[in-house]
Amino acid sequence: MVAAVPQVKKILIVDDESAILQTLRFNLERNGYAVATAGDGRTAVALAGSEHPDLIIMDIMLPVLDGIEACKEIRKTSDVPIIMLTARDQEIDKVLALELGADDYVTKPFSLHEFLARVKARLRRQNNNDAAARSEAIAIADLVLDPSRQSLTVRDKAVALAPKEFNLLHVLLENRGRVVTRQTLLDKVWGYDFEGEHQTISVHIRWLREKIEIDPNNPAHIITVRSRGYMFKE
Repeated sequence: MVAAVPQVKKILIVDDESAILQTLRFNLERNGYAVATAGDGRTAVALAGSEHPDLIIMDIMLPVLDGIEACKEIRKTSDVPIIMLTARDQEIDKVLALELGADDYVTKPFSLHEFLARVKARLRRQNNNDAAARSEAIAIADLVLDPSRQSLTVRDKAVALAPKEFNLLHVLLENRGRVVTRQTLLDKVWGYDFEGEHQTISVHIRWLREKIEIDPNNPAHIITVRSRGYMFKE
């Protein structure tokens, strides 16, 4: 029997600094990845649609279309993992990027060792997510979540969810009736190496409630357990 050849992962790097592009490209290709590059956000959005990368690494400060807006555009059609490159003084931009769909960020200046570790961790996590996406549908109360189709119906109506919202709800449903801590949600949805704030979870919980609860201000399903986390109640 001939062994299957592992698929080469394709990474899109987006930065307007040529030196950074070339350095990252060289090191990623040396580690066995296929690499595409872009120097502005508009080109990045186009390449995300045509090249179908397995991971995007994108600077926040970009010409034509900045990284946050490019991330927002990409998230309309794709759940490809996105790692943002940020400067140390861009704390507000980090939070905004994560809320708009970025999966992680690396702060400049960074070591190549840290950078490559983040890339490997994010691709490994994506492989795990792809496997989980093939699991069976979950039907609870008036919701049906189908991981294989990445779909949700609420009271027999289709409801669109962003990738992070979908994964967050999936974790809550799999642990229905049990309290899931905020740290556990960060680990499972954003990744164990995520360095963002717990406020990120609160924002996504609010968005989920607005989409599935009859009265989002008095939720019947996604319950806050003070000082502990959240629980999905049937």
